[in-house]
Amino acid sequence: MITNALPDIPRSYTAICEWAACVVYIAVLFRRVPPRRSVVVSAIGLAALIAVQYFDGSMPIWFWIVGMLLAFGCMYLTILFGAGTGKREGLYITARAFVLAELVASLHWQIVTFIGMRNGRFADYDWHAVLLLVATYALCFGLAWLVERGNFSQTAPTLPTASAATATVAITIVTFAMSNLSFISTNTPFSGSMGQEIFYIRTLVDFCGFAILYAQQEQARRIEASAEIASINAQLESQHQEYLQSKENIESLGRLAHDLKHQIAALRAEVDPEHAAAGFEQLEKSVQRYSAQQHTGNPVLDVILTTKERTCADRGISFTAVADGSLLYNMSSMDIASLFGNAIDNAIEATSKLADPEQRLIKLALFEQNSFTVVRIENYYDSRLKKDAEGNLRTTKRDDQHRHGFGVKSIRHIAQQYGGEVTIRTNDHWFVLTVLLPRQTGLMAM
Repeated sequence: MITNALPDIPRSYTAICEWAACVVYIAVLFRRVPPRRSVVVSAIGLAALIAVQYFDGSMPIWFWIVGMLLAFGCMYLTILFGAGTGKREGLYITARAFVLAELVASLHWQIVTFIGMRNGRFADYDWHAVLLLVATYALCFGLAWLVERGNFSQTAPTLPTASAATATVAITIVTFAMSNLSFISTNTPFSGSMGQEIFYIRTLVDFCGFAILYAQQEQARRIEASAEIASINAQLESQHQEYLQSKENIESLGRLAHDLKHQIAALRAEVDPEHAAAGFEQLEKSVQRYSAQQHTGNPVLDVILTTKERTCADRGISFTAVADGSLLYNMSSMDIASLFGNAIDNAIEATSKLADPEQRLIKLALFEQNSFTVVRIENYYDSRLKKDAEGNLRTTKRDDQHRHGFGVKSIRHIAQQYGGEVTIRTNDHWFVLTVLLPRQTGLMAM
């Protein structure tokens, strides 16, 4: 039983607090909707939250949990449409906003009840109470905005994993349950029985929940930053390999030019027409490898395909490419190099191991279908595909065992950046990797 019971937080205060928490996160997130829509949705959200709170207050006490779920749903819709988030992202952000609202509401009311106990009166709506409300909310939500502003990107959407979203919701539920435990039962080791003590416990638990969620997002940002650094290092390594390949090609061209002088001199001295024809045929084959150039309409893709085509020729792999490089007009050079370089390298690695030269086949297609840019890379394989514990494909590079499957992960990451997706299927010893990039919400939006 609660002794020295204190008045409950006014419904309007709770609604304003929940709405302000939503506004904080809409302000710090990468918004995919116009500002005008954010303002309109926020205004509707405030009205909906006030209506839900007063509706909940008119219902029996058992309806309390249902009312909180309705309030959470209103917050979710406000963030979902106010910031244009995805469904999982919206749930992830709403859980954080809910804990923040609980923390600020509890802290403000703890201050109000402390002052009220000393003055011997509780006035919910006099000018002192309203002034304290404005000051507390402005200070708390202002600090929350400053803290969370560096924890979320305003230039790219937040893409939490399913496990991260689930963990966030679980932390929110536990925080809410523990902070409100004393209102349900005072006969537990974690409950309080005094009015002021209950609000203190609630504020402390909510603060701990917010701190845990902050640390979780900060860790996610650090992991993302580490992945970006790893990607940059991979790009630098790839560029270094391209440099070595170009250097080798230049040296080969020098040797070819030197040999051509002797071959041309020999052909001039050749009097037998059949021998001369055979010599010219051999000469044509020797220069054909170096004359092959890709012309897709994208200079970056041209260099990549030309270089990979020469690598395939060295390894006895038949490489065919039909690509409209103009479809990549809004994709960065780094992303083009990483996406196509990793995909083709994986295909080369798989086909190089085939004993039958006729099975060493790689096909690449880049085209537009419906509203998508489609990248499809197929290669023949004759071995069992290996996967890691998470179900990701593992490569079999002997020189870099700790980066198994990094290429496929990099491809997926790039596709997600452009609003696309990656699918992998196998059919009759053909490995098919397909990347779908939406033309309007993906490439054109970047």
